[in-house]
Amino acid sequence: MRTLLLSLSLITAPLLAAETTTPQALSALFERAGQHGEELKKAWDQCPADQKKGMEFLLAHMPPRDATTLKADFLLENVKLAYQARSEMPWGKDIPEEIFLNDVLPYAVLDETRDNWRADFYTRFKKIAGDATTASQALERINAAIAQEVGVEYNTKRRAPNQGPYESMQLKMASCTGLSILLADALRSVCIPCRIAGTAMWTTKEGNHNWNEVWLPEHKRWLFTEYTPDKKGLDHGWLIADAARGIPGSVAHGVYATSWEKTKQHFPMVWNMRDTTVPSVDVTQRYIELGAKTMIKPGECELRIDAYLTQADGTKKRESLDVEVRQFDVVVAKGKTPSATADMNEFLSIRVPQGVRYQVIIPTENPNRPRAMEAIAPKNKEEFLRVKLEVK
Repeated sequence: MRTLLLSLSLITAPLLAAETTTPQALSALFERAGQHGEELKKAWDQCPADQKKGMEFLLAHMPPRDATTLKADFLLENVKLAYQARSEMPWGKDIPEEIFLNDVLPYAVLDETRDNWRADFYTRFKKIAGDATTASQALERINAAIAQEVGVEYNTKRRAPNQGPYESMQLKMASCTGLSILLADALRSVCIPCRIAGTAMWTTKEGNHNWNEVWLPEHKRWLFTEYTPDKKGLDHGWLIADAARGIPGSVAHGVYATSWEKTKQHFPMVWNMRDTTVPSVDVTQRYIELGAKTMIKPGECELRIDAYLTQADGTKKRESLDVEVRQFDVVVAKGKTPSATADMNEFLSIRVPQGVRYQVIIPTENPNRPRAMEAIAPKNKEEFLRVKLEVK
C-alpha cells in the first residue's frame, strides 16, 4: 500500500506543480505592476484550470495601463463568461483557439473605458441570436438589431471618439469608432470573433474611419461589416473604394486591424496618435484586392454628393434625398444621398466622364423648378469632385 501511495504521489506531483506554477512571463508582469501585481496574481491563482490558458493569454498581452488598474474579479468574470459563451453557442466549438483567445476573450478592443459589459451583453445578444445554429445567422440578426437594442446612432456631437459601450448607450450617440466598439463587444459576447479595422487618414478625402471585421467558421476568413451593415452583406459597403486606395505599411494611409496579441505594429488611433499600445496587423492588401474593380478609370470623375436641409434656426442637417445628375433634360444618373446618421465620409458616389457639363439637382414634380441645383464641369484629370446641395 505504501508503495502504491508513493507511486501515485510521484505521478500527481508534476500535475499539481503544473497547475500552481506561474509562467515566467506572468511573474515578470506581476513584478512590473508593483502593488497592483497582487490583483493580477489573484486572478491567475483563482482561475479554474480549464480557463488558465485564456487567463494567461489575456494577462500576458494586456496593455500596461490595465496591469495597474484592473481588478481580479473583473478579469475572472470576463474569462469565465467568454468560455461559457464558447461552450453554449452552437458554433463555439468551431472557433479555432488562437482566434478565440485573440478576438473573443479580450474585454476591450482599443483604449476605450474598461466597462464590465460581458454579462449584460451576453443576455441581450444571446436572446437576439435566438435559435441561430451558425455564427453567420447570429451575426445577421445581431447586426440588424443592435442599433435598436442599444439605442445608439452615429453623431459627430458625441463626447469622444473612443467612448466605451456604456457611455455611448447613455449619450445615445457615438463616432464610427464608438459604434465599432459596441458591435465588437456584442459579437464577442456570443463567441463571434470580431475586431476593429480602420485607417487613420483616407488618401482621397478628409478624415479617418473605423469599422468591424468578423471571422466566421463557415468562411474561415475575415470579412468586414459595420454597425449599420450594407444591404448586400459582408465585404460590401461604401468604404471599399476608399480602402482600396490605402498604402501598405503607412501608419497614416494603411488599413489596420486590431489584435490583442502583441505584434510588430500598432493600431493608429487618430485621437491619440502617440499611443502605440494597441497591437495590429496590416490588412491593406486585402482591401486593395477587394476593391480592385472600384478603381476610377482614365477619363472618369467621381462625384461625391450629399444634401443638407437648412433648419429654422439656421443650422444645417444632413438629409437623405433623391438626386439626379442631368445634362439639361437628360438624366444620366440618379441616387439617394446619405442621411444624418451616416458616416460623414460616406457620399452618394456617381461617376461621369471628365470635361462634360452637368447639373446635379434635387428634383421636384416641376422639372423646371428643382429644390436645389449645382452646375458642374469636371476638369480633365479631375478624379474626384465634391458636390454639396443645400435646401432651405
